[in-house]
Amino acid sequence: MNLINEEITHKTFGEGDIVDQNESSITINFNEGEKKFVYPDAFGKFITLKDRDTAKSLKKVISKRETEKKELEKKREEEKERQALEQQRRKKLKNYKVHESSQIVFWLDEEEQQNVFTDWQVSAGKVQSGKNKGEPNRPARLRPNSASLLTARTSEKPETERQILGLYMVNETFTGTLSEDGMVPAHAQFRIELTDQEAEKMLFWNYYIDKNYSHRMTWNSGKYRYFDNVWTVQILKDIIALKTAEDEIKEAESFLKYFCKMNAVDMDDIPEPNGALKQ
Repeated sequence: MNLINEEITHKTFGEGDIVDQNESSITINFNEGEKKFVYPDAFGKFITLKDRDTAKSLKKVISKRETEKKELEKKREEEKERQALEQQRRKKLKNYKVHESSQIVFWLDEEEQQNVFTDWQVSAGKVQSGKNKGEPNRPARLRPNSASLLTARTSEKPETERQILGLYMVNETFTGTLSEDGMVPAHAQFRIELTDQEAEKMLFWNYYIDKNYSHRMTWNSGKYRYFDNVWTVQILKDIIALKTAEDEIKEAESFLKYFCKMNAVDMDDIPEPNGALKQ
């Protein structure tokens, strides 16, 4: 806004004319000489424009600048907070070694299949034997770097038809050994739900393999198994290739990037899936 030649009144120096202006300052000529002031901060505090219309326009300019300044300060605070959280995350990662199989795969019953994509948490079940029988399971390997893979099969289908229904990163503050109720909660952001049609193409045994019995495809008991970090990357890559909606592709790509970062995995150095179904 050009204010040169505008008449003003200063609380101390009296009347004057604006003779020069740039983005951060104005120069005013008073009877006793020229003086420089910070622009636009000096207006409203020490300097008043005589022309009311110009003063009104300047007020809008100042208001806009103040809004932009507040937004910038807010972004700076958010960035500081993000950096602080990142430092906390790195500190946590230093306190434990990333296990090569620190992911978990769940066998969902019918009730869980109906609720999991609403509640976004899964129970690890109960301890089946020993002195802690009946108490909630504590999936000890799970940390903030872990993902929960959600699978199911209908009773009339063979185990080879077990489908992947979705997956999520665990809550960023979750530690399996400290879990009191055995529930594994989801991260607020990194969650993927597959459609029925997509799940039909995502068979669990295309990725999972018992390294001692490569052709065996059985899940006779147990609510969950631990899952290989590399297999999780393979699944995420296949989900990205499967998705058609641009927003869902971006969400899956963001999930993959976060997962690889948390698990120190190079997403470009991952072999093709070689599960039991591919043997």
